[in-house]
Amino acid sequence: MSVNPFLADSLSLWMSSSTPEVDFSELNPKQFLGVPVALIAAVFLSFGAQYQSRGLNKVENITGHKAASGLKWSHIRELMRRPSWVVGTLLLGMAVALQLVSLTLSPLIVVQPLGVVAMVITAVLNAKVSGVKTNHATRISIGLSVIGVSIFVLIAAFTARTVPVTTQKLITLLVLFAIMLAVFGTLFLIFRHRAVALVYIVGAGAIYGFVATFAKAVIQRFEQHEVDWLTGLVVVALVVGTILGMSFVQNAYSSGPPDLVVAGLTVIDPLVAVLIGIVVLEEISYAPLWAVIGFIASGIIAIIGVLGLAKYHPQTS
Repeated sequence: MSVNPFLADSLSLWMSSSTPEVDFSELNPKQFLGVPVALIAAVFLSFGAQYQSRGLNKVENITGHKAASGLKWSHIRELMRRPSWVVGTLLLGMAVALQLVSLTLSPLIVVQPLGVVAMVITAVLNAKVSGVKTNHATRISIGLSVIGVSIFVLIAAFTARTVPVTTQKLITLLVLFAIMLAVFGTLFLIFRHRAVALVYIVGAGAIYGFVATFAKAVIQRFEQHEVDWLTGLVVVALVVGTILGMSFVQNAYSSGPPDLVVAGLTVIDPLVAVLIGIVVLEEISYAPLWAVIGFIASGIIAIIGVLGLAKYHPQTS
């Protein structure tokens, strides 16, 4: 039985185009150097979150007002006097600095998800500090998040590439950031008196996802020697996002345990950053079809883990 030559050639062309091979000879060894730096940053993040949460809870007891509905000046004044909160803030600052170093070495979608390590460390720390043991459902949820993110990073490490950041990409980032702020600003006004931890966590994660993307974009613009007024505007957006994200995090500490907050940040943050890295920065433009499917599947697993943690954690309010 003969096969139509045109049909055979078309089928062969479709298969080769839909499942391109990864050329490992094109891998830049430098992009793997960001992995250990990001892991160290995750350790600082976990300890910083624990200390900040402890300091905020003490301040709430002193002032007699919960911070879940928004930080007040009385909260801020007392926080600056609490050694635990100040130490936690310094540790988080070191985590951010190390994260910036990792972003200069590796693509965004490789190093940003590695913060999930902080979730495991924080869960152990919180169990020891609070005396509340994690239940079986909580451990399963943490495991799902870690597995999902680990698979994602493994795929990204071998398929992601750093590509030039154009002016159009910067404009797109700023427009998306403005839309995101409008959405979560509205949600904050609606839920600020209900102390819904997940709303604050998702908001903080989304904001910090943009902050990480802005940082990566600015770093690349400097490397490309294309620093202009638009790059300066991105820096301003980065600073604004950092301040707003910090406010959302403090609200989240007031309405949920620190390991839940860190779990949300270390999954929502990279998922948002990764989505931007894929759609806007085009870091997986050369990835094969199997890698894209792997990204989607592993992302879903990680999200299920965070939702499970929010639902089953024994300290969730």
